[in-house]
Formats: sequence, structure tokens, C-alpha cells
Amino acid sequence: MSASAPTPRSAIVIGGGPAGLMAAERLALAGLSVDLHDAMPSVGRKFLLAGKGGLNLTHSESRPDFDSRYFEHQANIAPWLDRFDSQALRDWAQSLGVDTFVGTSGRVFPKDLKAAPLLRAWLSRLRAQGVRFHMRHRWTGWTDAGALRFSTPDGEISATADVVVLALGGASWPQLGSNGAWVPLLAEAGAEVSPLRAANCGFDLGSSRAGAAPGWTPFFADKFAGQPIKPVALTVDGVDGQRFSRQGEFVVTATGIEGSLVYAASALLRERIARDGEALLHLDLLPGRDAAWVTEQVAHPRGSRSLSSHLKSRLNIEGLKAGLLHEVLTKDEYADPATLARTLKALPLRLAAARPVAEAISTAGGVTWSSLDERLMLRARPGVFVAGEMLDWEAPTGGYLLTASMASGLVAGDGAAAFVG
Repeated sequence: MSASAPTPRSAIVIGGGPAGLMAAERLALAGLSVDLHDAMPSVGRKFLLAGKGGLNLTHSESRPDFDSRYFEHQANIAPWLDRFDSQALRDWAQSLGVDTFVGTSGRVFPKDLKAAPLLRAWLSRLRAQGVRFHMRHRWTGWTDAGALRFSTPDGEISATADVVVLALGGASWPQLGSNGAWVPLLAEAGAEVSPLRAANCGFDLGSSRAGAAPGWTPFFADKFAGQPIKPVALTVDGVDGQRFSRQGEFVVTATGIEGSLVYAASALLRERIARDGEALLHLDLLPGRDAAWVTEQVAHPRGSRSLSSHLKSRLNIEGLKAGLLHEVLTKDEYADPATLARTLKALPLRLAAARPVAEAISTAGGVTWSSLDERLMLRARPGVFVAGEMLDWEAPTGGYLLTASMASGLVAGDGAAAFVG
């Protein structure tokens, strides 16, 4: 009589974002029987939303610069990137039949810019590898016996597996499935969880000048909300002495500012507000010109022309940029050439608060590094691994979030496979 084949070890992945899907792929490749549960009707919803304006997969910059985008967490994330960096992500996309290209900014996109074809190809491969998907299964914790509990349309069910990977996201865009409801569940299980905070978010304006009410003036908000300001350079000093200074663009909102340049500085701005109650940043409205040139042009005789016409003709300052000057300067300050020139190169804005975490692109905070081993397994609950935005890290937009999320899924998936031998 021939011996029967051994029963495959089993794995449950909870969460169908990029980190969870990558973990499922690695577990299936290792020969495990994989079931993926997600609370939403379909997987990859935030992934698809991110691809609406063109899916930014990763960034082409060199590793030292790439790693620096993870701020104080780069030492923890570098080992992930050693195993799955930007080139590995591009190779992975190519394996799914999706060609990529590097844009002028260094960002990497699929050639058709779309997220849906890549996701469809990925899900098709996962199903071919035997991964089973269970939709509308919301994880609600563990039973007294240690089984996983799920709330489903048919009532509560429980499930067990040899290993579990949690990839439930942070708390941004809760309508897409990531609502942070896992925080008390993991805290109860013995994990340390740093509070979830908005990252890659907009900010509300404080008082633009002494005695002024917080926020933009009604005239400015009505006229310019929704408009981009570019080119512009933003500078802010962090609480630890770190200085952020970069050129780019952002958008004026009805209550403050948002956009890629603001997102890149959001960690420093958020920590500054937490410590000081506000964050002071400075905008260089003419980043391509030095201060001496600006001073010379402002002081140039203008004859009978109005000052606004003079600024438009000599410095190309009009519209939104001109409006910003009026927001922060008094009438006398605006008329003083030296003050006006200084402000053109360092316009102060005071930010009072980050926008709510539900509006943010991503979150900071999460399961702390001390709660995990190098395989991303919970020390307090052996056999349970954590990946993606549930972990205590953050990164700016530009492909850094997606790359590290997928890399963490790979590390957690491989770690879980190794755990069961």
C-alpha cells in the first residue's frame, strides 16, 4: 500500500490589499493551502483608487535616497527592500504581463497607467495558485479557543490555520475597508500599538497674521480653493532639528493646503503641531530666482503702474501667488519693498491641524517594531504575522508606500511559511 500525500499546511490571510495579496502569493508559492478573507465585496479597492490618476507603482531613485523616504523607520524597512525593491517590483509586474516606464519625475508607472489590468492579472495568478477568496468576511478577533472569528452575511463563523497573516491596513479611507477596528483586538492580544495618525494628508490653516481669524479670508478661499500653486518650494523645520526643503506643487483648499509637496512634509508638520500647537512653514514663490534678483526687481522703478502690475510684469507674480501675499501681509507691509521681497522668498504660513485621518491617503502609527520579530511575527502571539500599513511606519506618496507595503507582505508571507517549516 502506498503512503498518502501529506496534508498541506494551511494559512489564512486577512486583508486583500497589496500587502495581503503579496503575502498570499508567497504562501501559495511555498506550498501552503491559502484562504484570504476580506470585509469588502472585492479586494484591492484602495489599490484601484490609487490608480485613478495613473498607478504610481514605485520610484526609480537609488536605494540610499529611496530608503531615506521612510524617515526614522528606514533601518527597519531597508531589510524588506533588500528582498523586494523598486526593480523587483517592476520585474514582478513584468511577470504579470504589465510593462512599466519611468516618468520625468522618476516615478514608475504601468505603460497603460491603469491599476485594473494589473490587479486582474494578479488575482488570476493567485487563483491559479490555489488561493481561495472569501469576501464580506470581517475579522472580529479570536474565540476563547484561539480560532479566528469572522462576521459574514450568513452570520458569525470561525476558522483556524497553521499560520495567519494580518494585512488590514491603517485607518485612512475607511469606506474602502481600512477602518482601524483591529487596534483594540491586537492590543488585547498583547501587541503594542502606536496611535494611528493621519499621514500624507492636508492641513488646516491657522492665523495668517497677527489678529486675523484662523483660515483663509473668505475672498481668497472662494477664489482660489482647488487651484494648484507651482512652482513653489516649501521649507519647514522638524522637532528634531531636521529640515525639510523641497520644490514642487500643492493645492489650496477651502480650509488650508494639500497635495504632493505637503504630503512629503506631512510627518514633520504633524509632529510640529503635536509639540507646539502649530507648524510654521515658509514658501518660496520664486524658487528659480535668488533673493538678490528678487529684491532688485521689486525695487525697480514702476512709474505710474500699480504694484500688482509691477509684480506681474517684473516677477510674473499674479493670481494665486499674489493672493497669498495679500493673505499674510498688511497693506503697509505689502507696500514696503524690502518686506515684500523677503516674503516672496519666504512667505510664512501657520498650520493649525492635520485633516482627519479618514481623509488621509495613509496613516502613521500601528503595531510597534518591538512587538514583532524580524519575520514580522507578533511576539505575543506566535504564528500570527502582520504586514502593510498595520505596522508603525509611514512614507510619502511617489511609489514608496506601495513598494514597502508589498515588500512587507513578502517578508510576512515568507516568514509565515518558514514558521511552519
